[in-house]
Amino acid sequence: MNAAIETLKERGFFAQCTDLEGLSAKMDKGPVTFYVGCDPTGASLHIGHMVPFFALRHLRNAGHHGIALIGGGTARIGDPSGKTEMRKMITYEQIDSNVEKIKAQLDRFIGFDGTTALSDNNKNWLADLNYIDFLRDIGSCFSVNRMLTFEAYKQRLERGLSFIEFNYQLLQAYDFYMLHQRHGCCLQIGGDDQWGNITAGVDLIRRKLGGTTELNKEHEVFGLTFPLITRSDGKKMGKTEKGAIFLDPSLTSVFEFFQYWRNVADADVRKFFLLFTFLPVAEIDSIVKGDINAAKERLAYEVTKEIHGTEDADKALSGARAAFSGAGDKSSMPTVELSKSLFEAGMNVCDLYFETKLCATKSDARRLIQQGGASINSKNISDVKAVISLADADSDGEFVIKAGKKKICRVVVE
Repeated sequence: MNAAIETLKERGFFAQCTDLEGLSAKMDKGPVTFYVGCDPTGASLHIGHMVPFFALRHLRNAGHHGIALIGGGTARIGDPSGKTEMRKMITYEQIDSNVEKIKAQLDRFIGFDGTTALSDNNKNWLADLNYIDFLRDIGSCFSVNRMLTFEAYKQRLERGLSFIEFNYQLLQAYDFYMLHQRHGCCLQIGGDDQWGNITAGVDLIRRKLGGTTELNKEHEVFGLTFPLITRSDGKKMGKTEKGAIFLDPSLTSVFEFFQYWRNVADADVRKFFLLFTFLPVAEIDSIVKGDINAAKERLAYEVTKEIHGTEDADKALSGARAAFSGAGDKSSMPTVELSKSLFEAGMNVCDLYFETKLCATKSDARRLIQQGGASINSKNISDVKAVISLADADSDGEFVIKAGKKKICRVVVE
């Protein structure tokens, strides 16, 4: 088996392939061009979106050429795969803005050089399609009966599937066809929920460009999928009670991002090391055999470094150590500035938790305090009527406020 495929399998990036032996043989002969797609339905990717892009980097490291396809065209419709209801329509202007932001995020992570890695936008060929011509040339290659056998459509038919979403598979298949024409792309990779869309693209290329033994060989293409990544408790990874873990630090701070990985379940540590870092497997196994908390800290550091860079990862590590072990740099913690006058007059503890956004409401703050989850400068707070003043500040004139074991905030008094 080809070494690059073995790497994907070993690290958990393999569920199924349209022709594994054929793909392995092709990759043995030299570099193949492959693609990963994502739709810009928001201004930022979240960590769950990144699984195929980690795979992209593994394949590129093995000498293959990756394309990150951003769906500026398909985002106008919405993919029904894995969705229980129709996506909310967003304006074309918002989609175009999202494309640029996501392209920048992927460039930071992948490093587009135009050869071993590049980006493309399916708006380039989808936005101005002639509908009648598309139905004649592409729609005629699809069987509705076969489309309805795919899980993405079967699930949605029970709840309601719009005609606009029903077209999505044709458009994604057409993407593969166009990338094959434009860039010689012969492999599409993605999550296992994309299996129907991926195989539709393989079939479309065969129908449109194959037909003889020679043409079938010349235009041989493949699809490969990964398992959908879940936590050990069966829930989607990359989600918290506050929502998704975004790459954009204005949506998920670097500290929060770091802490997400620092607090994963013990049973998930090795799996997430394999999927979201580039450490060798032998080194990962050595790390997870040691102290589990040290392993989680290393996991958090490595993933944060890959997404946000070494400097931000160092700061997040230092801030976390300052927050939870007394070491490190307090200035790297999430910080809020509050007016000195608030503390001179005396500030109710529930108001303080609300102002720092550690609690969404003052009722939440009261509940937290009554349940014993509140502390300020390492002193437990049990009275919801407690008043916090400058006399309660630490030696730096600041406050380190905790909500439970995982949420923390440094308050600087102006």
